[in-house]
Formats: sequence, C-alpha cells, structure tokens
Amino acid sequence: MFDKIVEIVSASGYVGVFGLMLLENIFPPIPSELIMPLAGFVAAKGELNLYGVVLAGTAGSVVGALPWYYAGAKLGEARLKKWSERWGYWLTMCPDDIDHASRWFNRHGKLAVFFGRLMPAVRTLISVPAGIVKLPMPVFLLYSTAGSLLWTALLTLAGFLLESQYEKVADYINPVSTGIVIMIVLIYVYRLLRLRFGGHKQT
Repeated sequence: MFDKIVEIVSASGYVGVFGLMLLENIFPPIPSELIMPLAGFVAAKGELNLYGVVLAGTAGSVVGALPWYYAGAKLGEARLKKWSERWGYWLTMCPDDIDHASRWFNRHGKLAVFFGRLMPAVRTLISVPAGIVKLPMPVFLLYSTAGSLLWTALLTLAGFLLESQYEKVADYINPVSTGIVIMIVLIYVYRLLRLRFGGHKQT
C-alpha cells in the first residue's frame, strides 16, 4: 500500500494530493495521516515541490470542508440530524456525531474550527456547527485554512524527512498502511451495517 500510494501521488502530482485531501474531508477513503507523509516523501525524491505539496493538501482540505459547512447553513441542525438518521449511514454519520461536533464548537467557539482541523475524530464534521451558526465565511476560511495548513505541513514534513530511510520506512509502513486501510474499510462496513440495520437511538 505504501508503494501504491506513492505511485498514485507521483503520477497525479499536486492534483492528486488536492483530490485525495478533498475526499478525505467529505468521505475519508484514505486518511490524511497516510496521504500527506507519502506526498512529502515524493517531494523529497524531487518529483514534487515541498511547498506545492503543502499548499495542494491544504487547499484540498479546505475545499473539502465547504460542503459540510453549507449543509449546516442550509439545512440547520434539526433537518441535518433527520437527514443523517435516514441517509447518513452511507457516510457512517449519525445524529450523535453532529451533537458531538456541536458540543465541541459550543465549548470552543470559532477556535473549534482551527483545533478541529487537527483532530481526526472531529476534522470532517466541525464544519457543520460552524455552518449552523452561520459563522462568517471569511472567519471560517481563516481558521480552517490555518488549522489545515499546520496539520498538512507537519504530516508532509514528516514524510519529507524520512526520504533518506526509504527502504527501512517501506519495510515497516507497507504492512502498517495496508492494515490501516483494511481497518478503515472494516470499520466503515461495520458502522454502515449497524446504522442501516441496527437503527439509532438519539441521545
């Protein structure tokens, strides 16, 4: 899986980094914790520019946050929770997930957008409460971009610095990255089946 992701990033360049990070924020097929370090690794090999990789990843992350922001702004909390209860299982999202993101936002205010972009469990849905309260778009973009830039830069730099240890890193990360992707798929299938057929009791 390590080699495969490296091949994809090498072949698709900045567009591929942008697209993968955009998808990761809407429906996470591969987590940014794998995407950006491997993109940084490709940059270290001289195939891409380090700063270009960080900017492409940050842009994809921010653009990927916008659909959830607009969903919150257009639908509102009550309608969005009803929608998630009926159809959210396809995204393994339930009303409790929206409640969790809303509590996080209410506790930290607009800073929740910044810190939420650094947290895997919150990153995707933190845009929802921001949209629900109609946080001004310039403020949302500022905090979302700042958080995404920091997260993306750290992950990319980690991969960039590991380039000299390619063989060792590949030996360890190949099985680990494959295991992570398999685990994500299994978790997705489990949550989909549980939410689809097991029902959901709102708290």
